Amino acid sequence: MKLHTEILTQASAQARGLAIDAVHKCSSGHLGLPLGATEIGAVLYGHALVHNPDEPRWLNRDRFVLSAGHGSMFLYTWLHLSGYDLALEELKNFRVLHSKTPGHPEFHETPGVEATTGPLGQGVGNSVGLAMSGKMAEARFNTPAHAIFDHHVVCLAGDGCMQEGVAMEAVEFAGHQGLDNLILIYDSNDVTLDAMADKTQSENTALRFKAMNWDVQTLADGHDFAAILKAVNKAKKAKTGKPQLIIAKTIIGKGIPEVQGTSKGHGEGGAKFSDTARKGLGLPEEHFYVSPAVREYFAAHKKRLKRAYGKWRKTYEAWRTVNPEKAALLDSRNDRISAAHLIEKVIPHFPADAKLATRAAGKDVLQPVAAAVPLLISGSADLHGSTLNYIAADKDFDKTNRAGRNLRYGIREHAMAAINNGVAYDGIFRPSCATFLVFADYSRGSMRLAALSKLPVIYIYTHDSIGVGEDGPTHQPVETVTGLRIIPNLDVIRPADPEETAGAFAAALERTDGPTLLALSRQAVPMLNDIPASMRRAGVLKGAYVAVQETAPLTHILLSSGSELQWAVAAAKQLGVGTRVVSVPSFLRFDAQSKEYRESILPSSCRKRVAIEAGVTGLWSKYVGLDGKVVGIDRFGLSAPGNIAMKELGITTEAVVAAAKSL
Repeated sequence: MKLHTEILTQASAQARGLAIDAVHKCSSGHLGLPLGATEIGAVLYGHALVHNPDEPRWLNRDRFVLSAGHGSMFLYTWLHLSGYDLALEELKNFRVLHSKTPGHPEFHETPGVEATTGPLGQGVGNSVGLAMSGKMAEARFNTPAHAIFDHHVVCLAGDGCMQEGVAMEAVEFAGHQGLDNLILIYDSNDVTLDAMADKTQSENTALRFKAMNWDVQTLADGHDFAAILKAVNKAKKAKTGKPQLIIAKTIIGKGIPEVQGTSKGHGEGGAKFSDTARKGLGLPEEHFYVSPAVREYFAAHKKRLKRAYGKWRKTYEAWRTVNPEKAALLDSRNDRISAAHLIEKVIPHFPADAKLATRAAGKDVLQPVAAAVPLLISGSADLHGSTLNYIAADKDFDKTNRAGRNLRYGIREHAMAAINNGVAYDGIFRPSCATFLVFADYSRGSMRLAALSKLPVIYIYTHDSIGVGEDGPTHQPVETVTGLRIIPNLDVIRPADPEETAGAFAAALERTDGPTLLALSRQAVPMLNDIPASMRRAGVLKGAYVAVQETAPLTHILLSSGSELQWAVAAAKQLGVGTRVVSVPSFLRFDAQSKEYRESILPSSCRKRVAIEAGVTGLWSKYVGLDGKVVGIDRFGLSAPGNIAMKELGITTEAVVAAAKSL
């Protein structure tokens, strides 16, 4: 199809006007990218992207991610013009409460938004995950007769994204894996928020990317429609087995002469020049103006896109007819996974005398679960041998085996989590990943976005306490579990024995509205056989349950999670009748239960409560109350064998007994 430069020039001027009007109206926002990258948006949404505005989640659409999410009006403008369910009124309500145009793009909130972005660099990592998911889907579902997946992922990033470590970790991973369905457009305007970019960077970006196995094109004029389209087409057609970088030299804030090309053009500073800028762009006095000619062009383009979609639908239906097993597997991505089914029918019970680390129990649980959930994938940050989350019946994902379910992320915890988010955004595969729990802080930014975006990512993070032992305080996550529990919508499950571990995996897989972190032990733990294994598994789903029932009128309640529950159980036996032990593997789940259930587990009539956990103590106060005590560690750990470290820091049966008797 011919590139309609004349109408796209008009559309670009009007897109700049929409961005200026929206930011001016709410007196906040960022104009720099929406104005500086306008021609890139015009070429992508007015010509080059394969998508269907009426089917925003079409399986074979090109995915576009705005990594520089502060430039959200760029995305909202082009989605509106393209005919997505985003009315002009929503642009007028930019950054207004409950509008479809929040300050930064949010997944689930706006049709056509592929990922929640704003924290710089995250969108680059998400795009790598989307591209990897695309390669996996091609390998899993395409046949010689029918290619139902052959799309591209296009990511627009700025200088700030390129400076972020998470982006470069992901870029290196993409280059190593040869993700040639990924196109990264670098809006290179030489400006960051505070100052010109040369104050903080001096690298040769093209050489850096080439060294990481990327193909690179550089556009001296990032506002040249023909040059942009030529570069995008070349990137889409490239058969080099490398991801594609397009460096587009642009003028930030283009269209507002008073600030364009300067750091003042980055934010809303140019909005005060709204009237003169609009005149300079040849726009009428009417604000939020879109001409009939531009409307007609995009309406016609939408019809072309829908015809292409219709052609794909015929291929897709033919594929389903001759590949019923593949079709059923693809459909299963939308199936609810039943935790009850997994814990009752899929995951074998452990011997009553087993003594395993919960990470080792996790290894045993993962294998039948992976067989039952064939779209589950598992990765590790160079620690498969320690985190034990390798799917034994499968192989690695790499250039020669795109169907592999095991991901080797290297020592790139932050990118690993961002890439997993991208896979989850795509919605075809169920991502899980692993590292040591203490390194959760390296991946926290991505984990927070997973929780915000309600992504069902599973984190299998092991070595969860001072039980790590000789590696010492640098590797002993005394504060980490509490720090993760306070992230809204992140379900942190810390199982106490192998049967609770089975329940934890089942709970994680059943969850569809947010991420789950399994905090697993390095050291072996005993089976807690005071109640049947099935009750321990089911108890995890509730977040807390009675693990040892008192045999007389209730006098004390001992609470714990993870490996320390064994000491609560031992203390109960010493304290004798009237002592209840409550296992609390998940605060999030327990807090979500009914008031009646919570009262049945922690009756308000019993105020003599002691909690024990090998970590900071503060968060347990909501369960033990002002009259209770917490046995914990409000300091960093120390280097010694795990059992000695526990004893030295007071994580013992004796400490629980003493605390209970002192109440």
